[in-house]
Formats: sequence, structure tokens, C-alpha cells
Amino acid sequence: MRAPRYGEAPTPLSVLDLVTVGAGRTATDALHTSVALAKLAESRGYHRHWVAEHHSMPGVASSSPAVILAHLAAHTTRIRLGSGGVMLPNHAPLVIAEQFGTLEALAPGRVDLGLGRAPGTDGATAAALRRTDQLNEGADDFPQQLAELTRFLDDDFPDGHPYARIHAVPGPVQSTSPGGVQSPHRPPVWLLGSSGFSARLAGMLGLPFAFAHHFSAQNTIPALDLYRDSFRPSALLDAPYALIGVSALATDDEQEARRQVLAAALNMVRLRTGRPGLVPTPEEAEAHRFTDMERDFITSWNSNVVHGTADQVRTGLDDLAKRTGADELMLTANAHSGDVRLRSYELIADAYGLPTPD
Repeated sequence: MRAPRYGEAPTPLSVLDLVTVGAGRTATDALHTSVALAKLAESRGYHRHWVAEHHSMPGVASSSPAVILAHLAAHTTRIRLGSGGVMLPNHAPLVIAEQFGTLEALAPGRVDLGLGRAPGTDGATAAALRRTDQLNEGADDFPQQLAELTRFLDDDFPDGHPYARIHAVPGPVQSTSPGGVQSPHRPPVWLLGSSGFSARLAGMLGLPFAFAHHFSAQNTIPALDLYRDSFRPSALLDAPYALIGVSALATDDEQEARRQVLAAALNMVRLRTGRPGLVPTPEEAEAHRFTDMERDFITSWNSNVVHGTADQVRTGLDDLAKRTGADELMLTANAHSGDVRLRSYELIADAYGLPTPD
């Protein structure tokens, strides 16, 4: 569970991949970039490569994390792969247990199951996913769904339970069948969050916790404090383990970094105002006539994006790790171009002296 730290990085470093699609590019282009990124991350000592679940967003091609992770597993050998995360209320727990049991069979010992309770989209799309307009994500439903999923993963429903004779396959039941041999690995469950709810629940259950600092920075330290204060040791963890998602973009030139993050911020403006689209080019962003409200949003948004030259990004990440006490930093590079994203991870690895390819 606890990741190794390489070079001079303040914590282990990992990758959060949104499989972003830029204007003039296709989803195929974005998925090819994800494969290249997973290979790069593995060769440079990044510990995990997680894929997020989003829906009905033209600029994000990660609506099916399990499918993408299976593809990445075929192109890597060591790096941990996982969901950052699967939105549990969108799916039947049995389906998730089957999908991640399959992933574990494809990549034994290197699959993480990160779970969130938000829909990863707007309410109408969530209703279409779930085939209901009753969108329950509160204190009762999510813990119940989580408990059910955990039972399927461990194959340990008690006798008399309606699901006691139902088994997630691939899974532990195969070891109890005549002649059965089952992998000793089971994907560890992480809870994801952007507020205190999942922080407290992760602590109470003794699970690792991933906080979405990249879009909820004002809640980071309170949530991590709540997680640590609530933590109870479990079979998985004897002490708290928290990573935070961080928007970080390094370029060879400081001005270029500002151009790239402006384009990514314009994409967020459009998303937040109900006009999701492809990630615009820096040229489109520079030509855009921003309203005062849009400029205020962009100033606020980009204040939490660590960007600039590699040395500037290193300084920003060092400070963030010190302020939050995070055990791991998971970096997401939002940019129009896949080449810019790949270059960013290379520059950050170089800045910290992470391993070079074999």
C-alpha cells in the first residue's frame, strides 16, 4: 500500500489521467496519449496511474475506467493501475467487483479500486446512467453500497443473506471450488472525496484516502485532518495513508505554462457554465474575450494549479506536500496537447531526479 519515494521528491509521485481530448483531436488520440503516459510513468518511477470516471463531457474520454485500465495493463508491467475513481452510485456493486476482479486477474497485485460517491457528471446524465431520477448519494446509501461491494470482493456474505450464493468471478470463490487455485491478491479499496464525508468514512474503516485537492483546495487540510482524527487501524492499514490530487503542469518556458493553463481554465469555465466541450487550444484561449466573472473564476482556479518551469513546479509541490502532510502526490496535467502533458511529467521527473528508463 505504501509507495516508495524516489529521487528528491517530497513524497511518492503518481499520475491522475483524465484522458483529455483537445480541439482538433480524437478520443483515439487521447487514449494513445494515455498509453504513452502509462509507459512513461512506469519508466520514470511514478507509482500509480489512475483513471477518473466522467460522463457526457466531450473533452474527457474516460467514461469507462475499467476498459481503459485493461488496455493500460496490456502495455505495462509494474506500475499500479486504478480508478480515481469509479463512481459507486452509478453502478451495481457486483458489476464493479466483477470488473476489478477481472483487472486483478489481468494485472495481479497492481490494481487499485478507488471509489467516489459523486455522479461524475450532471444530474440528468446520472439519472440516465442509473435509470432512475432518485439520485441517492447520502450518508445511508454510499456506506451500504460500499459494504455490499466489499462483501462481493471478499466473497463473505453471511449465511442467510440474499446474496450469500452469489459470487463475483474472478474472485475468491474460485479457490473453494474443487481443484481451484486463486490469486492471493485483492484490489485494495480507496475512498475518494472533496469534502469531509468520505474522509471520515475512510478513517473509520481504516481505508486509504484520496482527496481531490485539484478542484477543492479550500477543503484539503480540514478533510485530511478529519481523516487522520477518524482513523481506526484495519487489516489493510495500521496508520492513515492519504494522497491528494494536484493539478501540475511544467513546461520548458514559464510563459508557455501560463498559455497552457489558461486554455485548461477556459475549458473549466465552459464546463461550470453548462457548456462542456473539447479542451481549447492556447491560441483560442488567448483570443477569447473573457468577462469579469470569467476572469475572476480563472484567477481563482489557476491559483491552485502548480505551473511554470520544472524548478517552479518542484518548489510548488514541495510546499504543498509540507503544508498538507500528504503521503503521496497524484499529479494531473491538464493541457490541450498530449505532447505537452507527456513533457510535463518528464520535466517533473527530471527536476526530482526520478529514475531514468532502463
